[in-house]
Amino acid sequence: MISEPASGVYDVTLAELNGGRYRVFVFDGETPTLVDAGLEGTVDAVEEGLDELGVEPERVVVTHGDGDHVGGLPGLAERYDLETWLPEGLDVDGHEPDYRYGDGDEVGRFTAVHTPGHTSEHHSLVDEDSGVAVIGDALFGADARGLPEGYFVLPTGYYSADLNEADESLAKLAEYDFDVGLVYHGESVTEDASEKLEAFVNFAGKPT
Repeated sequence: MISEPASGVYDVTLAELNGGRYRVFVFDGETPTLVDAGLEGTVDAVEEGLDELGVEPERVVVTHGDGDHVGGLPGLAERYDLETWLPEGLDVDGHEPDYRYGDGDEVGRFTAVHTPGHTSEHHSLVDEDSGVAVIGDALFGADARGLPEGYFVLPTGYYSADLNEADESLAKLAEYDFDVGLVYHGESVTEDASEKLEAFVNFAGKPT
């Protein structure tokens, strides 16, 4: 399944396993870019999705080191001769990245925003020019936790190395403007995403 949550931005489903959906995001344009690389066993599924789109990727940017985000990196990098970007502090077995990035760095069309908590090296990627942010696993779509689509929720503590840090790091992301917020679990938020994030960060019941 492929959808287009924003112009030239594609959500490519790779597999549905154990009640979860695994995906990558494809940004077409001057330098076609994959954000994250799926599981080790979904490299062929990524290729099938790219073939369907008619996109030949030149770059892959990894948000963090969970297996459903980096498992396919060595295989995809070899198959497409990709320029690879990993966040500082992340090592991937079988792959030496071309570049590393940190908070505030420009990575192609994106600005990297360090959003730790889910994992220590987790970064979100914001393209304010197109109004799209890849939030990675810093947030889930609300429907992933049984709530209506179109909003964000934090992952549970089970999926977070430090839930308090995950919560606190969102304030930095809320400083950016974007209409579409892409997540890997649950449905992405495709309208007023930064406003909804700011409301989530600053909701009335939260201590100040």
